[in-house]
Amino acid sequence: MSKVAVLLTSPERVLEDYKRLLQLAGLEKILPKETATLLKINISWHHWYPACSTTPWQLEGVIKTLLSAGFPRDNIIGAHNKTVVVSDRVGEVYNKHKLVTDKYAIPMVYLNEEDVQWERYKPKGEMLVLDKVFPKGILIPKLFRGKSIIHLPTMKTHVFTTITGAMKNAFGGLLSENRHWTHSVIHETLVDLLTIQKEIHPAVFAVMDATFAGEGPGPRCMIPHVKNYILASEDQVAIDAISAKMQGFDPISLKFIRLAHEKGLGCGDPNQIEIIGEDISEVNFRFKCGDTLASKGQKVIYHGFLKTFEHLLLRTAIVPWSFFASRLYHDLYWYPFIGKKRVKEMQKTGWGQLFLNYR
Repeated sequence: MSKVAVLLTSPERVLEDYKRLLQLAGLEKILPKETATLLKINISWHHWYPACSTTPWQLEGVIKTLLSAGFPRDNIIGAHNKTVVVSDRVGEVYNKHKLVTDKYAIPMVYLNEEDVQWERYKPKGEMLVLDKVFPKGILIPKLFRGKSIIHLPTMKTHVFTTITGAMKNAFGGLLSENRHWTHSVIHETLVDLLTIQKEIHPAVFAVMDATFAGEGPGPRCMIPHVKNYILASEDQVAIDAISAKMQGFDPISLKFIRLAHEKGLGCGDPNQIEIIGEDISEVNFRFKCGDTLASKGQKVIYHGFLKTFEHLLLRTAIVPWSFFASRLYHDLYWYPFIGKKRVKEMQKTGWGQLFLNYR
């Protein structure tokens, strides 16, 4: 039976609770110490926005636990990816990831920079869509092969997948900047990526932070809520299913969870998942998803009356229009006029104070 560890925590004891969480989830039994371990850090926005990106205490809690368990420091590697609209170099500073990785002398890899080699990979397992989206071959970072990976998502909703978590976190690591080509088939893409991960990594593990959780049109324009939970599991499907259930969604109704469950890549049925730690049987945040003006426009292209023009609009030389439109909406309008007010409110909370004072 798949297992997901869940704990309630507080700003005062979060690092100790992360250690206990990982012990409950069986980290040392799952990850081989003799092979390198990648920490796939999530940056959904270069601004700090609660619930949006990996928290510094999440990152530090995992690193401290690995080191105390005897994982060699040189075998722990942080991995960042940028997107066409989000800078990883800026984001690691504003989200205080760099502060943590520098503190523990953890080497970093920036997946979209020139010194990282990408190679064509032919999956052994059946692909649902990736072989069709990328008929010339699926490119993955060469350094990923043969290394274990720990995904570091946060609990939040998402405009395309309803919720985003462990499975979606691979989207930024395994695919190049052309990953937006898959948005019209995003659910199948996440299942294909999990298939590939199980082939190339000795172990796959996920640690999810829900100290802040995000509701609404994620992964950026959300309403942040203080929820005080942290989760961990080796089953990427199960941890996403439990996250979905806690947020108030039926996991099996989410296509990527259902497809992964049906393919035997993990367990998406909460009734078949053992929860270790807290009793969350009555937890229901009653979150709702939503859309922004930007995501509504994207959905018209991916699924609406502009579908015929998807290739022209998003895969040709004119594609920079969409990057400019996204930056204009999110960075010049939404964050200054809406997001900053929400950030200030969250800064008054215990977690907000912990973030501001993080050293």
